[in-house]
Amino acid sequence: MAGLITILEVSLAILTVYIIKLYLRPTNSHSHLPLPPGPRPRPFIGNLLDLPTEYDWLHWAKHKPLYGPISSISVFGKTMILVHSATIAIDLFEKKSSVYSSRPTVVFAGQMCGWDGALPLQPYGPRFRAYRKNMSQIIGTKSAVSQFALLEEVETRKFLKRVMDNPDGLMWHVKKLAAAIILKISHGYTIEAEGNDPLVDLADEALTQFGLAMTPGVWLVDVMPFLRYIPSWFPGAGFKRTASIWSKKTNEFSNKPHAFVKRQMTNEIATPSYTSALLEKLEKANADAEEDFRIKWSAASLYGGGSDTSVAALYSFFLVMVLFPHVQARAQAEIDSVIGSANSDGPDRIPGLEDRDRLVYVNAVVKEVLRWHPVAPMGIPHVNVEDDVYDGYFIPKGSLVLANLWQMTHDPDVYHDPFEFKPERYLGDNPEPDSYLLVFGFGRRQVFICPGKELADTSMFLAICQTLAAFNITKPISPETSKPYTPEFHYQTGMVSHLKEYKCRITPRSERLSKLVNGVDEGIGSVAESDANILRGL
Repeated sequence: MAGLITILEVSLAILTVYIIKLYLRPTNSHSHLPLPPGPRPRPFIGNLLDLPTEYDWLHWAKHKPLYGPISSISVFGKTMILVHSATIAIDLFEKKSSVYSSRPTVVFAGQMCGWDGALPLQPYGPRFRAYRKNMSQIIGTKSAVSQFALLEEVETRKFLKRVMDNPDGLMWHVKKLAAAIILKISHGYTIEAEGNDPLVDLADEALTQFGLAMTPGVWLVDVMPFLRYIPSWFPGAGFKRTASIWSKKTNEFSNKPHAFVKRQMTNEIATPSYTSALLEKLEKANADAEEDFRIKWSAASLYGGGSDTSVAALYSFFLVMVLFPHVQARAQAEIDSVIGSANSDGPDRIPGLEDRDRLVYVNAVVKEVLRWHPVAPMGIPHVNVEDDVYDGYFIPKGSLVLANLWQMTHDPDVYHDPFEFKPERYLGDNPEPDSYLLVFGFGRRQVFICPGKELADTSMFLAICQTLAAFNITKPISPETSKPYTPEFHYQTGMVSHLKEYKCRITPRSERLSKLVNGVDEGIGSVAESDANILRGL
C-alpha cells in the first residue's frame, strides 16, 4: 500500500509540474488573439473527448462546415491545428516554410516504438537533409528513376502472371510487387518468387504497426508525455506494453535488411543498391556511427514509404474498377487503340512506359485513384517552430498542424461530384486541379514532398495500364446465388489507410493476352534466386 501511495504521489507531482509548465508560459504580443475556431474545450482536459478513435480524416472533415477552413482543438494545453483548405496548406507549409518546416516529437511512435530514426519523424535539420539528399540522388527525379524502368517492367510482368495463376491472392500479389521493386532498389534484395518472403512479412507487420502508432489523437501519451514514465502495470498503461512489443518489430525492420547488405558486401556478392552504394562511400570516408545510422534508416524509410503507399493505392485501383466498370471499359478501349484490340488477332504485346504519352485517359485513371482515397488521408504532421498568426488567428509555437488531404480532394467547390470516380475531370479545356499537387504533400522547394513521388508514379502507371490490358476486373460471384454482387469494402485507420481485403473477379481479356502473360518467363529471362534464406540466417 505504501508503495502504491508513493507512485501516486510521484505521478501527481509530475502532473503538477506539467500543468505549471503549460499554463504559466510567458505571453507574447500575439497571445491575445484567438485560436482558430473549434469545439468548446472542457476544464483541464480541453478537447480530449473530441479526439477520434478511428477514421480520423472523416472525423476532422466535420470541422469545415462547423468552423471553416482552419480549426483547432487543445488537449491538456497542447494545440492541434486542422487545415481543411489547399490554399491555407500552401500558405503555411510553402509560403511560410521557415516556420512550418519541421516535424513534431511523437512520443509513442518515435520514442517508445523506436521509429524516431524514420524520415517522417525527422525534424528539419542535418539528419533530415542528409536523408533527402541521398534519396533524391536515387529516386528524386524522372531521370534518376528511369534507371529502374527495366526492373519495374520485369516485376510488373511477374505480377500479372501471379494474378492470372491465383486471382484470389490479389492482396498478397500487390504487396509482393511493391516489395520486389523497392527492396531491390533499397537493399539489393531479391524476394521469394513463390510463397511468403520473410522480409516482406516483417515489413508488412512493422509498417501496419507504424501506421497505427502515428495516427494523430489516438495515443494520449503524445499530448501528455509524462505518461510514458508510469509503470507498465499501472491502470491505463496498456500503451506501454504495446510499445514494448512493437519496438522489437521496429528494430528488426531497420536492422535486418541493413545487416543483409553488409553481409553480402563482406562476401563480395552484394547486388548494387542504395544501401551498398552509401556504405562503400562510408568505408572510404571512414565516417562515424551517425553516418551508418543515417544510411540504415533512410534505406528503411525508402522501403517503408515506397512499399506501403504503393500497396494501398494499387489495391484501391482494383476495387475502383469493380465499382466503376465504365471507367475500365474506356481505359481498355484507349489501350486497344494503341496496341491492338483484345478481340482481334492482336495485340502482340502488352503496353509499357514507351506508350505512356498516348495513354492519356489511363494516366488520368492513375491520378484519380490517388484522389478518390488518398493513401495518407491526413498527411504527415507538421509543427511550427515559432508563434505565428494566420488570418487573425494565433497559432502557438509547437502546435501540431495537420492537413486533411482527404477533405481537400473531396471538396465539392474544387472537384465536381467528388465521391464519383471520374478520370475525365483532369482532361479537356477546363481540367480540375491535378491530384498530384495535393496527395504527395506540401513543402518548400519540394523539401517535404514525398521523395518517392516519381518512382510511385511510374510503378503505378505500369501496374494499372498492364493490368487493364491483360484482365477484366468485375464483381465477384456469390457461391449461394451464383450471381455477381457488389463487394463490401472498408478503409482502415492509420497514417497510411489500407483497404480491408475484399472480393473481386479477375479474368484474362482474351486467349491471346493469356498467352502473352503466360509467356512472361520467355520475355524476362530466368528468375533470380531469392535471398530469403540468407535473411533468415541473420
